[in-house]
Amino acid sequence: MKRILLTGITGQLGQQLPGILEPLAEVTGVDRQSLDLAQPEEIRKVISEVKPDLIINAAAYTAVDKAETETELAKAINGIAPTIIAEEAQQLGASLIHISTDYVFDGRKNTPYTEEDTPNPINAYGQSKLLGEEGVRQKCERHIILRTAWVYGAYGKGNFVKTMLRLGAEREELRVVVDQVGGPTWTGDLAQGIAMIAANLPNPRLGESINLDQDAKLNVSTGTYHFTNSGAISWYDFAIAIFEEAQLLGFPVKVKHVVPITTTEYPTPAKRPAYSVLSGKKISVALGTHPPHWRQGLRQMLKQLYSQQ
Repeated sequence: MKRILLTGITGQLGQQLPGILEPLAEVTGVDRQSLDLAQPEEIRKVISEVKPDLIINAAAYTAVDKAETETELAKAINGIAPTIIAEEAQQLGASLIHISTDYVFDGRKNTPYTEEDTPNPINAYGQSKLLGEEGVRQKCERHIILRTAWVYGAYGKGNFVKTMLRLGAEREELRVVVDQVGGPTWTGDLAQGIAMIAANLPNPRLGESINLDQDAKLNVSTGTYHFTNSGAISWYDFAIAIFEEAQLLGFPVKVKHVVPITTTEYPTPAKRPAYSVLSGKKISVALGTHPPHWRQGLRQMLKQLYSQQ
């Protein structure tokens, strides 16, 4: 039986992955209690004990604003830890799927960012994630860096969708930024994409891919890919869509007015890219299918969340 080591098992993406991955391999999940990514020796110890064929690093320091003051911690978890994971994967002959972010870009483009565009992060979080990408590329030959964006899901503590649902049930008016545009990504679709990649990665330790589907002819090559739900939208328009879909399902929605505001009207410690849409062309070719549209993902997430109530 092949082994997958999954970090960030209690996160919103981490909780979505095991059920999808288990038909492929034996999954060992670790959270921050069982693996402190700020402690290099703990990382080496866990990997040496599990001896995985594939590592999926879904763990990260994701507090974008706090990263401006907790720079060293963000760097340790997002930059140094992935580099160490990559080193250990290389020594084992294992493959590595590392999750990264649209925030490695500065947002100055007005067309979707491709994998060939040069990163230029404008906040500490993005800088720490770029450091992790560079470490993975340098230390592990069989790596996939999967950049995603605006991630939300039914699991985990908080995200934009859950925040809008909470505030929308409490207030009649909300102010939401309209001049930041990106690609919202549901963890369910992202997890499916990761599983497809995992299933079609050649595994040199076994002389085969870990694919159970004998009809599949995909062969995902090493490198960087972008994966978000299809389509692009502003935070403001995303909020409107959340309330529309939530009302249809029966969520309590009190809000009557969503007011569009600019980034300058809602200052935050960390700067955000104004435009961080990621091109999905490369991943669509690799997987033979386009990621679903963001509205479809939103609808699925809200159904999942509603069923958990």
